[in-house]
Amino acid sequence: MTVTMADINNGYEQKFQTDRHHKEIDLINRDPKQVNEDVVKVDFEDVIAEPDGTHSLDGVWKASYTTFTVSKYWCYRILSAILGIPMALLWGFLFACLSFCHIWAVVPCIKSCMIESQCFSRIYSLAIHIFCDPLFQALGKIFSSVQVVLQKDV
Repeated sequence: MTVTMADINNGYEQKFQTDRHHKEIDLINRDPKQVNEDVVKVDFEDVIAEPDGTHSLDGVWKASYTTFTVSKYWCYRILSAILGIPMALLWGFLFACLSFCHIWAVVPCIKSCMIESQCFSRIYSLAIHIFCDPLFQALGKIFSSVQVVLQKDV
């Protein structure tokens, strides 16, 4: 039995092929495309601010900051732990349905309309050339002998 380079390369390619549904997930940068950069990035200073001349006690301000930050952090974590997977399932289902409709209904319908409109476009173009061109050529010949003279009365 002879082993060729093609067989060896084929073996390596099979080892390195990855399923696109099981890609590596970056646990550090969870928004690499900055989808939520401006939308939900809310800190304590973005919501609660005391102008000069109106300050609460320092202890109250620090406790408010800690309460806001910790409650926001844990509320998000609890909600995402409870509802994250069902919402991912719901959104996955919704986008799958949208993709299905787009691929199997919208694009074929648009293509069909484009094909039909080309047919009507040719008929319309032919009708314009048959009926309108002679009319406008005749009008052009009629009005080509018209001369406009502009005189200024003093």
